Amino acid sequence: MLDRIHLSIIQEVDKQGTLTAAADVLCLTQSALSHSIKKLEAQLGTTIWMREGRNVRLTQAGQYLLAVAQRVLPQLQLAEERLAQFAHGERGTLRIGMECHPCYQWLLKVVRPYLQQWPDVDVDVRQKFQFGGIGALLGFEIDLLVTPDPVFKPGLQFEPVFDYEQVLVAARDHPLASKAHITPENLARETLITYPVPIERLDIYNQFLLPAGITPQKHKTIETTDIMMQMVASGRGVTALPRWLVQEYAENLPITPIKIGPKGIAKQIYLGTRAHEGEAGYLHSFMVQAREFK
Repeated sequence: MLDRIHLSIIQEVDKQGTLTAAADVLCLTQSALSHSIKKLEAQLGTTIWMREGRNVRLTQAGQYLLAVAQRVLPQLQLAEERLAQFAHGERGTLRIGMECHPCYQWLLKVVRPYLQQWPDVDVDVRQKFQFGGIGALLGFEIDLLVTPDPVFKPGLQFEPVFDYEQVLVAARDHPLASKAHITPENLARETLITYPVPIERLDIYNQFLLPAGITPQKHKTIETTDIMMQMVASGRGVTALPRWLVQEYAENLPITPIKIGPKGIAKQIYLGTRAHEGEAGYLHSFMVQAREFK
């Protein structure tokens, strides 16, 4: 019954003082303007305005609608502007799901300049989707998935953003530290520290130990990278992490990276989006930023 045009008419009539002036501002004919309000008055069963010569005076009902118009019309205009910005990828919240424990430090480097470049886009990082990110992406719970293990499904697309090498990390005085590379047998008597994720999702198991039929003497899980590195530095075990991350920690801790096997373990970090959404300006820009921090 009550449309936006009615509120616009009432606001402009009050502002301009005459029906003719209000009609000009709204790009309507005076007859169309009058007809619209007469129809509304008939539907509401009350008078909106009274004519006083060339001018009009709002009734009590008209004054009420004017107050509504003054509140609602600016909100509608703002909503339209925001939606237009959404359509052009200029505003919103970029919800990022993480399937990569050690990638959090890398993500911080990407987010800092990204927020400066896109002041109207917020970033929300959701780590609860570790190893469940595909479902979250398909379910519209997140907009972007950071993962080293993409699952290519219809409706999703993944873009590699950088290559890295997975290496063993040991204390500098550890017996394995002097080796050019390790063999599976080298870990048979070691304590292997990993993040608390299923073994089949751990590269050092599925690409190195299990094919050789070897398991470490002890397997310990730790959630935080900082504590994991402190444990390794104190000789409490070894772990496997990206070389770039190990090199950063090695500046302050007595740890060293060691190649896993003679060829090493090559990995990539992927950014996953729903098909075609990656073309949106703010998503595409994030991927460009991500490739700069290898």
